[in-house]
Amino acid sequence: MNEAATAGTGADDQTLELNYQLIELRHLVRQSVHWLGTHAAQIAIALVVGIALYLLMNLVKRSLCRLREKAGDDIGLATLLARTFSRTTHFFMAMAAARLVTGYASPPEPVAMTIRFLFTVAAVFQGAIWAREFLLGMIERRTLEDGRGETLANAMGLIRVLVTFALFAIAAIMVLDNLGVNVTGLVAGLGIGGIAIGLAAQGIFSDLFSALSIIFDKPFRQGETIQFGTTTATVERIGLKSTRLRSIDGEQKIISNAKLLEQEITNFNDISVRRYIMPIGVIFQTPPDKADRIPDMLRRATEDAGAEFQRAGFSGFGASSIDYEFSFFIHGRDIDEVLRVRHHVGMNILRVFSAEGVEFAYPTQTTFTAAPDGTMIWPYPRPKE
Repeated sequence: MNEAATAGTGADDQTLELNYQLIELRHLVRQSVHWLGTHAAQIAIALVVGIALYLLMNLVKRSLCRLREKAGDDIGLATLLARTFSRTTHFFMAMAAARLVTGYASPPEPVAMTIRFLFTVAAVFQGAIWAREFLLGMIERRTLEDGRGETLANAMGLIRVLVTFALFAIAAIMVLDNLGVNVTGLVAGLGIGGIAIGLAAQGIFSDLFSALSIIFDKPFRQGETIQFGTTTATVERIGLKSTRLRSIDGEQKIISNAKLLEQEITNFNDISVRRYIMPIGVIFQTPPDKADRIPDMLRRATEDAGAEFQRAGFSGFGASSIDYEFSFFIHGRDIDEVLRVRHHVGMNILRVFSAEGVEFAYPTQTTFTAAPDGTMIWPYPRPKE
């Protein structure tokens, strides 16, 4: 008896709900018919204006597409903006035109609310598309200044996936929130999932982000010679996980990107001015006036070789020589040319000293023999006069 009554009550509730929905639908139809009948002129004008706005936006999009195709691989700021806004979708243009003319046509609230919702969805996803295109374009513009490379091509594929996933995930959450869905749990779940994935692949992500740091920050490039730790090598390939180098002894070195960036790196290709110091020592028998002119001799020898003289002067009395400190600069990035200039500096010093009669010192030792009373004596019989 009670079960039958409960079933009957449930059926009555469903019938009442269905009747209520039918009444709402009939009310909406009557509102729409009344709106169409009383606002025909406004609706027609709004429709014409909306179509005109859509065609205008489509014309601007076509112009931007032509500008993008004309620019080719060049990624200037104007080209980047053109490429970004040329990705505008037809759905967004249609909903933007409808949203702009909705207020003039004075539609019923359900119709206006539907247009607002569809415009919001279109605007959110269109914003994600624009942001994705702009960010990828900025990355390409930043990294393609020195030409395209295999590492960049591999990295761009991964970057494109990460940027697309992040932006469209944010867009989807915004749409769900606009629908009234509680997205707090979804956001928390995504955060926990991201942390779990990050901990599981910590080593891989560390090397990956180190590779992106090398690509964007450019501490060194492919083909350049660097020194890290005690190793001097030429960069052969920059990968997403490791970097391959060729040492000066011919051995191939493979090191993970994260460990490579943890060390102090010296980039020899970025040296435009090199400073060299040559210690000079002359014999003690050099006359004082000639020893005083040695810095001028060194200046002349340096400038004749094409180097830049810095300084030269007396530094002290050595065990077997009068010592001078001599330093000079060589400009240029080509190491072979630098070594050639340094060679000419050394040869010029030999020529100048030879012409001036200045002798280089070398380790010498003089022995004196003394009698028991301290008188200096010949260590061999004195020759007869």
